[in-house]
Amino acid sequence: RDCLKIMKCPHHISFSLSLSDWCYQSQFTCAQECNGPDKWNHANSACAGKSQSPINVVTRKTLKDERLTPFEFTNYQQIFRGTIKNNGHSVQVAVPHLSTISGGGLPSTYKAVQFHLHWGINGGPGSEHTIDGEQYPMEVPYQSFKKKKGSVLAICVHLSSSSSFFFVSNSANRKYDSIVSALRAIKNTNANTSLPPTSLAQLIPPEHNLTSFYRYRGSLTTPGCIEAVVWTLFENPIPLSFDQLRAFSELKFRDGKPMVGTFRPVQPLNGRQVYRSGGAVLLVSSNLLMAALATALGLSRLY
Repeated sequence: RDCLKIMKCPHHISFSLSLSDWCYQSQFTCAQECNGPDKWNHANSACAGKSQSPINVVTRKTLKDERLTPFEFTNYQQIFRGTIKNNGHSVQVAVPHLSTISGGGLPSTYKAVQFHLHWGINGGPGSEHTIDGEQYPMEVPYQSFKKKKGSVLAICVHLSSSSSFFFVSNSANRKYDSIVSALRAIKNTNANTSLPPTSLAQLIPPEHNLTSFYRYRGSLTTPGCIEAVVWTLFENPIPLSFDQLRAFSELKFRDGKPMVGTFRPVQPLNGRQVYRSGGAVLLVSSNLLMAALATALGLSRLY
């Protein structure tokens, strides 16, 4: 967008945007030298592709696919001690390559690598994907990979929690206490700290609640926006209390501003088909929160 029109900046301000730099819309000001989401193609041309993510899923237009069978999670009960980091764009946790996921119509088995988060402002809407136009409080992507023919295959599980607009848990989700508590130690960019022993099984819904989902082909949601991602969007929610959600807004971007609105706006579907599993329903209630699982093919840059 034209900064002078949108931001009403003084005409004497000059702009020298770095083509390798990018930011979220919440960071963009006339004095902020970064490419906002509508100019991510300046940071990486792939961001202007025709199969970009995230998207809005219109449930009544989805097609049932019998190949979308239940997933098999292996070693998700495995306890590990991860490191949580403020990477300047989000919160990211590296996990050992012990846990794997298969089934669900996936062509192979994938190993867990890391997870990161996307959120709004003080517990408000902040998910990247939307369902029937509803934006939820948060997505927590879990990414895994397996090398094949020189490329990297990746998986992401996106967990959406509760929102003050939809459903807010009356009590904190104790399974996320360690992550929320660690945020105090990583408020600034590049700060990191160790998490207490945990497992991926603690952070996702039980397996029997992961049989209802949507699937489509898309991209990574940050530059370089590689269009080699198979997304699976789970229907079942993971609740967080309002205070837990709000804690993420206390983090800071690289410039010291509050780390809020860490999501890319939805992108045009451009004729792509979204499929649903046999357990998925066509209409999503207003109280439903979203959890998302994505598989990325050719992952070369996460952030």
